[in-house]
Amino acid sequence: MNVPQSTLPTHGASTLPSVEVDSYNLEVEDEDGFVGDKASKGAFRELLEDVRATLRAAGMDPLGPKGSDEISKKELDGLLARGDPEAGAVVQSAIEKFAGRLASVIKRFLRQKTWRDTELVVLGGGLRASRVGELAMARAGILLKEGGTELNLDLIHNNPDEAGLIGAAHLLPPWMIEGHDAILAVDVGGTNIRAGIVELKLRKARDLSEARVHDMESWRHQDEEDLGRDDAVARLASMIKKLAKDAAKDKLHLAPVIGVGCPGRVSEDGSIQSGAQNLPGNWESSRFNLPHAVRKGLPHIGDHETTVVMHNDAVVQGLSELPYLESCKRWGVLTIGTGLGNARFSMRRKRKGTE
Repeated sequence: MNVPQSTLPTHGASTLPSVEVDSYNLEVEDEDGFVGDKASKGAFRELLEDVRATLRAAGMDPLGPKGSDEISKKELDGLLARGDPEAGAVVQSAIEKFAGRLASVIKRFLRQKTWRDTELVVLGGGLRASRVGELAMARAGILLKEGGTELNLDLIHNNPDEAGLIGAAHLLPPWMIEGHDAILAVDVGGTNIRAGIVELKLRKARDLSEARVHDMESWRHQDEEDLGRDDAVARLASMIKKLAKDAAKDKLHLAPVIGVGCPGRVSEDGSIQSGAQNLPGNWESSRFNLPHAVRKGLPHIGDHETTVVMHNDAVVQGLSELPYLESCKRWGVLTIGTGLGNARFSMRRKRKGTE
């Protein structure tokens, strides 16, 4: 069934232009707590520290004095590619352990009712944007196949930082962006807040397969002490105002809409029910509404009032993958970042491709 042109998109909608959102922000538990906690960026660092602690007890640690949380993704990638063999082997050991955990987590999701018959799982999030993450995810796919799990496992095509913005365009029915060059998009995460201009390039491909991030502002809020929610929202407002001015300078005709991805369960009125615990301050308060706050920061785009559409950040990142899916009918996304974001989709219809 097609969405009527008179229907405006709603926050946290289960029916989107191209897909049904069967499930998102699913909290799967076992005897140790939430299984998603076993496959986060923090979980990988803990496993790396466990390997190093064992070596330290034997009088060696080839990774040196830095704490496991202090070693950047770039440094870890360098150790794998060209570093000391023993240091590289330590990183590889953590990758192997993490891959085993990730494979187990995926199997737990596949046993959930809303994840049954999933044909493909796409892996995104901050860890995917590193060689360490790519290897861990690829190894998890091999472990699943070795264990007899019939499932395709793919890495998200776009850079994860950009996928969380590009996917916002897929929240919107085609009529809403027709005749425009770009939209503004926001990705609120537990570590960073990003905002960007997503150039739609509809003349090249109406299915948004050519959409790209024209410009992006990024702010790592996790590093700031005593940061409140209102301070974070004010910083976000300044980011989108700057981007709107930049779009005008670059002669990009913005659609009067902002797509927002954020952690947690999103109500139809735009409030966040749960799952926003990693954000600064209380974003789940009944007196706070993020879409209203974003609209207040930029009430007009061009000559029109701004419309804000918000959904879960894993849903939005997963939507960026739509142009790359061929015959797949049921698929999911796991985003490995501060936490483990998740969403499962069923295809409704595909946007038309090039004219």
